[in-house]
Amino acid sequence: MKRLTIALLVLSGLLVNACRQPDLEYADFDLFKVLSVKTSSLFTEENTLNPEIHTPDCGDTLETKMARTSVTSLIRDLFGTFRSNRVVQIAGTYQGHDIDGSPLVQSGKLILPSSGPVKNLILVSHYTIGANSEAPSEAFPIEGILAGKGYAVAIADYIGFGVTAGRIHPYMHCRSTAMSVVDMALAVKPYLEHIGRAPKDPEVILMGYSQGGSTTLAVMSILQQEFKDELPVKKAYAGGGPHDLCATFDISTENDEIGIPCALPMIVQGINEGERLGLDLADFFQPSLLAHYDEWINSKKYTVREINLLIHASHLHEIMTDQGRDKTNEQTARLYKALAANSTLSFQPAAPVYLFHSRDDKTVPFVNAERAEQAFRHSNVQFDFGHYGGHDLAFIKFLSKLSNEL
Repeated sequence: MKRLTIALLVLSGLLVNACRQPDLEYADFDLFKVLSVKTSSLFTEENTLNPEIHTPDCGDTLETKMARTSVTSLIRDLFGTFRSNRVVQIAGTYQGHDIDGSPLVQSGKLILPSSGPVKNLILVSHYTIGANSEAPSEAFPIEGILAGKGYAVAIADYIGFGVTAGRIHPYMHCRSTAMSVVDMALAVKPYLEHIGRAPKDPEVILMGYSQGGSTTLAVMSILQQEFKDELPVKKAYAGGGPHDLCATFDISTENDEIGIPCALPMIVQGINEGERLGLDLADFFQPSLLAHYDEWINSKKYTVREINLLIHASHLHEIMTDQGRDKTNEQTARLYKALAANSTLSFQPAAPVYLFHSRDDKTVPFVNAERAEQAFRHSNVQFDFGHYGGHDLAFIKFLSKLSNEL
């Protein structure tokens, strides 16, 4: 009886140590401080997506519901191509840069296959989110499923989310948002070496959709100009991005349209914040929006879908003033100049790019893809412009095409 008791105690100790192993294996590192470690499954026993995995959700439209159904279909199609059903989510902080270039601790998530070699490091620039609960360090982003194919996936929160949730997010300010991604990459690359999971291929892969599609091009520009030796780029995948903010502003104001109600107001505030323009938002936002802006958007309590429901507008004039939509107005002209400065089409990609956009996209107007095609016609860019449905549905098509190529 005594021997059995001892054996059970030994077995219990082994099990406890086994459970603690991830915390030891993925311990702190000087450049990447670990906040949490969690091992997760990608799929259920029925081959459906783990319900914890966060997918974009901008509304309750028929198209959005179709997108949710397509996610399930996509996962079933891709299940056999994944090397592992288990991945490790590592949330952590790193030393990044503030809008003005000064030091700022930021956060994000690194997602790894639970075992086996790592092919490449994928730098994901995430799509538009509203609630801090949607931030990569707080959630399980859908792009993390690529870790199941043998990749290390790094996703920065951006300024305004994660440990910087108290800050205004400089939405669509390309330099500061892209630097959040670059700084995280510079931190996690040596961290992967530290834990013995360095990628076999030193070249990084870039990817992003919507806000992330535009940010991906900004990241590529910074890497090839400033960090080409530290983080050489293998290929970039950019989908559905507002690459030309002026063109986006023009088509929205001319047609009095809003793809999603929160987008243009977030661009106005984000560029004002990122460029330090000092604009009075009362000149741009109707009182019905201005009175609730901090609660609805800056509190980070609400998802994009919830913000859109709160704004409850169908036309741009319902949420933006006449002067805010008039480029001849002095303050709007200042904003417009800043929008032009934050275009992500003012460079020539040195590595191959896969540029995706649906011709049916009403959220991010297709004119952005047309401007990108004009800017990159002499570069090694594969343009994929088809009738892939609206913005949310097209994201699933983009992810499917990317996953099949990796």
